[in-house]
Amino acid sequence: MRALVVEDDPDLIRQLSETLRTEGYAVDQATDGEEAMYLGEVEPYDVVVLDLGLPVMDGVSVLKSWRSKGRAMPVLILTARGQWSEKVAGFDAGADDYLTKPFQMEELLARIRALIRRAAGHASPVMRCGPVEVDTNSATVTVNGESIKLTGHEYKLLSYMIHHLNKIVSRTELTEHIYDQDFDRDSNTIEVFVGRLRKKLGVDVIKTVRGLGYRMEPDGEAS
Repeated sequence: MRALVVEDDPDLIRQLSETLRTEGYAVDQATDGEEAMYLGEVEPYDVVVLDLGLPVMDGVSVLKSWRSKGRAMPVLILTARGQWSEKVAGFDAGADDYLTKPFQMEELLARIRALIRRAAGHASPVMRCGPVEVDTNSATVTVNGESIKLTGHEYKLLSYMIHHLNKIVSRTELTEHIYDQDFDRDSNTIEVFVGRLRKKLGVDVIKTVRGLGYRMEPDGEAS
């Protein structure tokens, strides 16, 4: 999953980004409202962590601009402003959740996971596709109850696909959502990871849709 962190405090944005990357997210950063607005308009994010008190352009204005342009990615407002009126303003601008500084990083991560699940239409943190089960809280994978060890990139790929179960996802979409902006993206790498993932899972749940990409579905057959 790919996240945008918008924060002007250099220590906090570094801490947030490092934590999210450790948890398996691809992370882009913006330190002012203008840069954030641009990235949110042109890049496909699964979640955004947005500070309100930003230089150049405040967070509420950034969020209103995104929503007016049809950008629907989940947005978690992160700010030191705790008055109820400011929370209302954030939600009215299109925020999906709100967390006041100081905060516990574990709570932030839990809220982000919940936002991503809800955006994909999932209520439970445990997602299933036939015999494959992915626990998005613990980032663990089992097949027929047996634990499967995946690399970080393999898990990112599987997590994105199971969040979008039964939907066709292109190689380009997968590349955009599992790598950050600065990564040297090569869509051929996706084919390699899909091949490795299929071998490790040992069950036919990742279907190739010729000319379009892949679809994860129970008992899928490659075509």
